[in-house]
Amino acid sequence: MIKGFAIGLIITFLGLERAQAQYTVDTVSIPSGNLTLKGLLWRPSGHGRFPTVIFCHGSYESNDTIHNPMQEASIVGSVFAKKGYIFLVVFRRGVGLSKGQGQNSADLMNIGFKKKGQQERNKIQLHQLETDQLHDMISGLTFLRKRQDVDINRIAVIGHSFGGSLALILSEHDPNIKALVIFAAAGFSWDRSSELRKRLISSVKNINAPILIIHAQNDYSINPGNALDSAMNELHKPHVFRIYPKFGKSLNEGHNLIFLNIENWESDVFNFLDEHLQR
Repeated sequence: MIKGFAIGLIITFLGLERAQAQYTVDTVSIPSGNLTLKGLLWRPSGHGRFPTVIFCHGSYESNDTIHNPMQEASIVGSVFAKKGYIFLVVFRRGVGLSKGQGQNSADLMNIGFKKKGQQERNKIQLHQLETDQLHDMISGLTFLRKRQDVDINRIAVIGHSFGGSLALILSEHDPNIKALVIFAAAGFSWDRSSELRKRLISSVKNINAPILIIHAQNDYSINPGNALDSAMNELHKPHVFRIYPKFGKSLNEGHNLIFLNIENWESDVFNFLDEHLQR
């Protein structure tokens, strides 16, 4: 019994060692204006230039006790690294490893809502998407394109929630992005903000990269996906729209499908990326 148990431990250890050898994770510094942001970068083992994903995380309040941006980023980053992708999460100003660097966008939106209501929150949200938050992601792309292990001709953007909206605006700004995947983009804010609806519909009209739009049926709203799908159909823009079955027991769980139910979307996302990044 002892001998068999020992062999089992050795096998387990070797399995973990092989898994760890598939990729490395590093903390990186990313200049953004007068700020120095931090990010986590997953890199597959081996040599050469790798297809690369930059991740636009959602909005996190500075005192958020439910969602951990580093932990959630790590759930997704390891999946992509194992598939042979460099994966960069830029913690935008005031979030996660970048706390203390600039003002947190979620905090600013909350302050605006408390002072003047929903309309003020909407105004701040759109301003953040088009200024500070966009600048931070552009800085992340600049950082990636200076790396020798990044294939600059095979860079994709993935965004979740607020970060999904940001990913659309980023891809509109940068025509060299090759593919875009958005999870639950604007799922919380779409029905509350006519400004955001107009802005995102405008953005897809100017994006030439193929887009994969993903919602769970029990997201806060799937209206963003339906509207963006319709707008892109009218313009014959390359895209795929996926609505997955209800997941979990709440709207919040459906909204966070990207972290909570990877096996549901994994094959669709990697088939999409492999096709459009010519892997």
